[in-house]
Amino acid sequence: MALKTRFTELVGVEHPIVQGGMQWVGRAELVAAVANAGGLGFITALTQPTPDALREEIARCRKLTDKPFGVNLTILPAINPPPYAEYRQAIIDSGVKIVETAGNKPQEHVDEFKKHGVVVIHKCTSVRHGLSAERMGVDAISIDGFECAGHPGEDDVPGLILIPAAADKIKIPMIASGGIGDARGLVAALALGAEGVNMGTRFMCTKESPIHQAIKEQIVANDERSTDLIFRTMHNTSRVAKNAVSQQVVALERQGAKFEDVRELVAGVRGRSVYEVGDNDAGIWSAGQIQGLIHDIPSCADLISRMVREAEEIIQGRLAKFVAK
Repeated sequence: MALKTRFTELVGVEHPIVQGGMQWVGRAELVAAVANAGGLGFITALTQPTPDALREEIARCRKLTDKPFGVNLTILPAINPPPYAEYRQAIIDSGVKIVETAGNKPQEHVDEFKKHGVVVIHKCTSVRHGLSAERMGVDAISIDGFECAGHPGEDDVPGLILIPAAADKIKIPMIASGGIGDARGLVAALALGAEGVNMGTRFMCTKESPIHQAIKEQIVANDERSTDLIFRTMHNTSRVAKNAVSQQVVALERQGAKFEDVRELVAGVRGRSVYEVGDNDAGIWSAGQIQGLIHDIPSCADLISRMVREAEEIIQGRLAKFVAK
């Protein structure tokens, strides 16, 4: 069975299941595995050290799949920002036709992508930001509930409220993100008004995910309480896996720490080493509350086929029984 929605029609995939951009994780082998299973995967542009390296990663992905895939470009404030325009050009030059944007004011990037016939999906954490993205001219949005890994925004609205609130006002296709990792989440998101789902933490915990096996096993061992919210006091909230480093950051924030006081603890190079060496406490790493519903490490093909099969069973079986004849 294939679940056909406006989103699957827009991007030309079989199933409305997306593996969004994830720093250090969104690499060719994972993206291609998702694509080959009928979902939509995104290479994370800024995981690659240079625009030319991104071109090479896109080419590598094309050798692994002939199905549609995309590239994520996240635009965030930085003291020394990466050359976003050059990464954007690498995406366009490589013939990629689906892009996931995230971060601040991507209008110039959206305009340039649209000139080249690229479908743009923008990640949002609130209805107002979703409406702004719609006015900006994007083709679809991905709406992140408070449960999500990474940056959930500052409004603290969970998906059960955020998804239908957005569906009431946003006309373009919308996929739901945050707290989704199985068929129940997929069916719930569709019922709430989404046209598909985006999963990050769940795809981190697959055979093709390019992170250390010990971290995959840590995700399985963790429960729904195994996250921390850091940078709350700095109004730049980030949900990360709970570990010795995140607990230290939270404690320092309670004492009034500024970013400079925790800079070394949250350095990206330390977070990257978590995935490379498999040490849960080596640094900060992103994970969502969905950890509590992740109990295995399947292949992407097994995960996606299971979700679609079980979604069909829920829709045609359990839910159908509730309708009086």
